[in-house]
Amino acid sequence: MIYPVILAGGSGTRLWPMSRSLYPKQLINLYNAHTMLQNTLLRLSGLNDLGDPVVICNEDHRFMTAEQIRRIDINNFKIILEPAARNTAPAIALAALILDDNLKSEHQDDPVMLVLPADHEIKNIEAFHQIIQSGAQLARQGKLVTFGIVPASPETGYGYIKKGSKLDSSDPAFMIDRFVEKPDYDTAVSYLESGDFCWNSGMFMFKASAVISELGAFAPDMLEKCRTAIQDGRMDLDFFRVDKAAFEAIKEDSIDYAVMEKTAKGVVIALDAGWNDLGSFDALWQTGDKDELNNVTSGDVLVHNVKDTYIHSDNRLVAAVGLEKFVIVDTKDAVLVAPRDQVQDVKKIVTQLKAQNRVEPVSHAKVYRPWGDYETIDMANRYQVKRITVKPGAKLSLQKHYHRAEHWTVVSGTAIVTKGSEEILLNEDQSVYIPLGTMHRIENPGKIPLELIEVQSGSYLGEDDIVRYDDVYGRGKELENKLLQIK
Repeated sequence: MIYPVILAGGSGTRLWPMSRSLYPKQLINLYNAHTMLQNTLLRLSGLNDLGDPVVICNEDHRFMTAEQIRRIDINNFKIILEPAARNTAPAIALAALILDDNLKSEHQDDPVMLVLPADHEIKNIEAFHQIIQSGAQLARQGKLVTFGIVPASPETGYGYIKKGSKLDSSDPAFMIDRFVEKPDYDTAVSYLESGDFCWNSGMFMFKASAVISELGAFAPDMLEKCRTAIQDGRMDLDFFRVDKAAFEAIKEDSIDYAVMEKTAKGVVIALDAGWNDLGSFDALWQTGDKDELNNVTSGDVLVHNVKDTYIHSDNRLVAAVGLEKFVIVDTKDAVLVAPRDQVQDVKKIVTQLKAQNRVEPVSHAKVYRPWGDYETIDMANRYQVKRITVKPGAKLSLQKHYHRAEHWTVVSGTAIVTKGSEEILLNEDQSVYIPLGTMHRIENPGKIPLELIEVQSGSYLGEDDIVRYDDVYGRGKELENKLLQIK
């Protein structure tokens, strides 16, 4: 059986301001109605002998990740939480060890892992499925398979794989001659002209036991620390949380460096299926639907005398005149303008924002929670106004604040409000005042989303002014997200 292992732990800084550390690119809609994570899972539909997916993600993204998977009607899956980013080798080791142990205990065959990053686009699904079936046959023979992309241009932003000798005349696979770092332009042109090189996609297939064996040979310390992180880990609601101390002690490394460049069992299969690594705005322009002047636009956009440009607007009109080969991205709290050939440097802006301890690289104006979301719509020195949406059947934690009072007005739906020892039912256009220091909670008992306006007032309005006493989502008294670091 083939088990999809989805690597969904990236931060996507090159796609700021669309992508933020608490809402990264794999969890947003970049080119269609589904998110990148959802598209990664949906394109596997129709494959034979497919097991339940295993998704590896950052713990800050766990509720959004689970919710997005359920929204595409996948209800049987595993989510492994990484307490820190350690690149692909430790993530794959965790998945291999857990799959190997769980399935052997159920007396099932050695599982084949299909490792896929959650931020790729693949247009030709039929060709993709055919290549997966070819890879599965080789993986069952003990090979460590990687999928190399047939290059369409001399890209300098990708690593390359040089193909060695053909495995056999009837097989699409080649031995791996070597992996090559991102080349300069002239070298990339020579790679393209030779026909001997593929782009390194970061997609793999191998038996769990095979990759465990090679990790034991080439990265034994990493493998042992991953075992310890699992042994000392625990279930947390629907998630498996590996031990933080053990995992953070692991040296960061990619599966390429740790195993694939060293193993004698590695093979590469060339894939030509309309692949794109949507890691930059230039990539979004390349893969997007273009108008007659090669512009890719989304949202409320008007252009005049504009060519070869990518424009995205989240919530307001963006008008552009006389531009060529530009990127404009407008979100509710930030605007990016850059020439298309310089969008790789967006991460330098993110670095500056982080150095200034600003919230913009961390979170959008709308912040997602396991119970729903909230959006700040106005803010001044001693007050803040938020629009809050609570999902049907969901409820916030039982909590109190030391520095602020809150006033809630229901816009639509029905709310049950706990206020001290009282329990109050609120309908549309009704409101309640929560004094400073009062224990409170809000929940949605209805069948439709509950929407309300919250007005906070007080001497300090930070998200860390919260003490939780009861929470159905397993969060402690301290706010578990990186907004705590933002002053």
